[in-house]
Order: sequence, then C-alpha cells, then structure tokens
Amino acid sequence: MNTVGPAVDSRRATIILVALAASTFLFVTVESLPSGLLTLMAPDLDRPTSQIGLLVTAYALVVLVSSVPLAHVTRSIPRRWVLSACAGVAAVATLWAALTPSYEQLMIARVVTALAQALFWVAVVPATAGLFPPGQRGKAMARLAIGNSLAPVLGVPAGTWLGELTSWRVTFVAVAVLSTIITVIVIALFPSVAPSAGGASEAPFPSGRRFGFLMVTTVLVVTGAFGVITFVTQYLQDVAGYTQSDIPALLLLQGGAGVVGAVVVGRFLDKRPVGAYLVGATVLAVALVGLWAVGESPVGAVACLALFGFAFSTVPPVLSHRVLLVAPRGTNMGQAISSSLFNLGIAAGSGLGALLVSMVGVRAVPLVSAGLVLLALAVALVEERMCAPLDSVARRAVDEVVAEDLSA
Repeated sequence: MNTVGPAVDSRRATIILVALAASTFLFVTVESLPSGLLTLMAPDLDRPTSQIGLLVTAYALVVLVSSVPLAHVTRSIPRRWVLSACAGVAAVATLWAALTPSYEQLMIARVVTALAQALFWVAVVPATAGLFPPGQRGKAMARLAIGNSLAPVLGVPAGTWLGELTSWRVTFVAVAVLSTIITVIVIALFPSVAPSAGGASEAPFPSGRRFGFLMVTTVLVVTGAFGVITFVTQYLQDVAGYTQSDIPALLLLQGGAGVVGAVVVGRFLDKRPVGAYLVGATVLAVALVGLWAVGESPVGAVACLALFGFAFSTVPPVLSHRVLLVAPRGTNMGQAISSSLFNLGIAAGSGLGALLVSMVGVRAVPLVSAGLVLLALAVALVEERMCAPLDSVARRAVDEVVAEDLSA
C-alpha cells in the first residue's frame, strides 16, 4: 500500500480541508443557482425561464465532457496551483455573470465556471486525501462531501432568499467573494508538491476490473438517486400532500440527515470501503422503496426522505474513496473518469425522472429509482465475487500504517 505521509501537519491539513469543503459547497451551489433564481433572472435578462434553465443544463454538459481532457492537460501541475486557479477562475467568472448585461455573456461565464468545476473535481479528491495519512483518508473524503450535501438544501435556498431580498446579481457577487477568500487560503496553505509526489497520487490496489465495475455502479446508483432528487419537491406536494411553504424545511431536514450520514460513513470507510458502500446502498434502496410505499403518508414520506438524505450522502465519499484505492492509471485520471460518469448519472436520472413523470406520474419515480440502486448493488456483489477481497486487505494495510506510526 502507498504509505507516503502527508506533506503538512494535521492542523494545517484540517484548515485546508474545511476550505476545500466550502469550495465544493460553493461550486455545487453556483451550478444550481439559476434553478432557484429563475423568476428573477428571466425578466431581468428578457428571456423565458426555459432559457434560464439551459444555464444549468449547459453547465452539467461542460463538466461531463471536459473532466478527462483537463485532467490530462494538467497532470504535471502541482495541485496547489490547480485548486487555487479553479477557485480563482470561478470567482472571476461568477462576478462576470453577476455584472453581465446579456444572456449570451452570462452563458459564456457559466461555461467558464463549469470548466473550473470540472478540473476542481478532478484534483480535489486525490489532493485532499494526500494531506492525510492513509488510515484517515476515507474520513477526509466524508468530511469533504459535507459541502456537497449542504449545497442543494442550504446554499441554493440561501442564494434564492438573498436574490429575492436584493437581486439575483447580488447572490452571484456573494459567491464570487467567498470563492476569492478560498483562493487565498489555498494559495497560502496548500503545499506546493508535484502531483506524482502526493501520497494519494497512485492507488494502493490498482485494478482495471474493479475500476470498471465501480464505474458501472456509479452510473446506476447516481441515476437512481437523481431521479428522486430532481422531482422530490413535486413528489412531496403531489403525493405526500405538503405545500410549497413546507418544502424549505423538509429539504433542510434532508440535508441535515445527509451531514449525519457523511460523518457516520467516515468512521468506517478506511477499514471497510466495500462494506460501507454495500450498507449505504442498501439503506438507500430501502429509503426509496419506503418513499414509494408510504409516500401518501406525510409522516412516512418525511421519514423516508430523511433516510434517503442520510443514505445518499454516503455515496459520493464512498465512490471517491474507492477510486483512490483501485484506479489503474493514477487517481487523478481515475477521478476524472468517475466525475464524468457521475455527471452522466445526474443527467440520466433527471431525464429518466422527467420521462416517468410525463408518462405515468411522479409516484413511480422512487420505485424505478430503487430498482436502479438494487441493480447497482448486484453489480457490486458480482465485483466482490470476481475480484480479490478489498475490505480485508484495506483493513490490514491501515492497521500496519497505524502500527508503524505508533512504533515511530
């Protein structure tokens, strides 16, 4: 196992981790902001809401197609400069979006931000993991994922509220200012080492077969989850009987449960990377089936929503950590491929959900989503039968590193 130690002390690593988790929060927030600000942006730019919605679609497509090429082009640049450049470019492009007078310029600014996000996702996982000893990297991935969990249920509502109180442009300016602060923190604190010198630049258990299974699993589980995520508001209103005024509190509950899930999975991820995924995906499938079965009960629906938030928050850190363990061509390229397929799953889940809603109604979405998650579980179980055990060797490797640290 690659046991190259971290390049910084634990306190400095923790500060960087918090800054990068905040950056993931901002990236996910700014990606979805036009959805919350539709009715404010459309009249200001003299465009229909459908064209404002395209700002989100185009953003996701850019991330999907650019992750792997950008990973290849930047493979030899120290992560300090890659991550700070991503945050800095995002700050400038978001400010540009806030100040632009035209829809066309706004679209260009969004594309530039999406390119920064695509490269950020490629670099942030192995770079962050390399700041911590091998036995703590799974926990670090879980902490990093808290930003992802909070963005849809805290960042977007907060940005929408600020936009309604002032202007949608003020919301974008606020995001730009926060991104600038993170840029300064990363430049000041992140170590300047070559990507190949980082402790997490190479997977300790590289396996093309395992990586292939992991990518199939990624597409299936993300597609299943995002069918529900995209239409959860409609489901809660049309099926469970909640009103629009209830939605912010319900989404906040889902996000809070997600934070708990990310913290919990971090306690098991380093020693049981396979078990953490299998348990998390099983709970996710149970939550989806429950949402379908008891969706007409307001209490039952909200309980299943909280369970869904808890379970899905374990998915991004588990998948990222598995890439760190098994990517056959280095973790940066592995993360680039994983990020592209994750975004493919987002697009596929949203499209599948839209198709189901139009053909059979929103009630069917959780059931079909559960089927996809169960299929992902089946693929993971086949992987375990066809490949050498991963949990046992990972646990043994972590124990060896801990023993070496104690003896030192």
